[in-house]
Amino acid sequence: MKTINTIMAMTSLITSVAFAETINFDDAKVGEAPSGWTATKTGSGSAKWTIEKDDTAPSKPNVLKQSGEATYPVCIKDDTNLKDGFVEVKFKPVNGNEDQAGGVIWRCADADNYYIARANALEDNVTIYHTIKGKRVSFKNVNTKVASGVWHTLRVDFAGNKFTVTFDGKNVIEATDDSFADAGKVGVWTKADSVTLFDDFTYGSK
Repeated sequence: MKTINTIMAMTSLITSVAFAETINFDDAKVGEAPSGWTATKTGSGSAKWTIEKDDTAPSKPNVLKQSGEATYPVCIKDDTNLKDGFVEVKFKPVNGNEDQAGGVIWRCADADNYYIARANALEDNVTIYHTIKGKRVSFKNVNTKVASGVWHTLRVDFAGNKFTVTFDGKNVIEATDDSFADAGKVGVWTKADSVTLFDDFTYGSK
């Protein structure tokens, strides 16, 4: 009985341990989309996701850059499957006449179905949405300064139908939504003509 109890305790400990992984893109090939990611878009247009060298990168030398133009460019980490956990990225809005946005996605089933939280330097706000069959609908928004040409940190913690969005270390949104309950992939997101850099993409389970 003692042995069984010990095994049960060890199993419980192992299964309760969370994991986290950070991707800094520094081993990826410059000029190409990152291996192990699906570089795509929601909607129409031509997204362009490439690894580039950048002297301002939080973890030098490489960043992931989106420089195309599409409805919603998305880049999805292929080998992820999280139900409850977190996703975080450092991003720098560089240019864009229509938008200068950077975001993270989670519980992603495909390029048309996912949750997304984004910050926009032209609008100075942070918003959380669900995208269902390619249609994006917001369910909470907050006004806050989002400077262009500056690195920011955006994070979402998610458990069940509850979501917490943190921007530059400040809790800016608490929201609930029941659109996607199942586990899914995580990734990064932009909008329209946003030229955005990403670095230090981190995700994990809870």
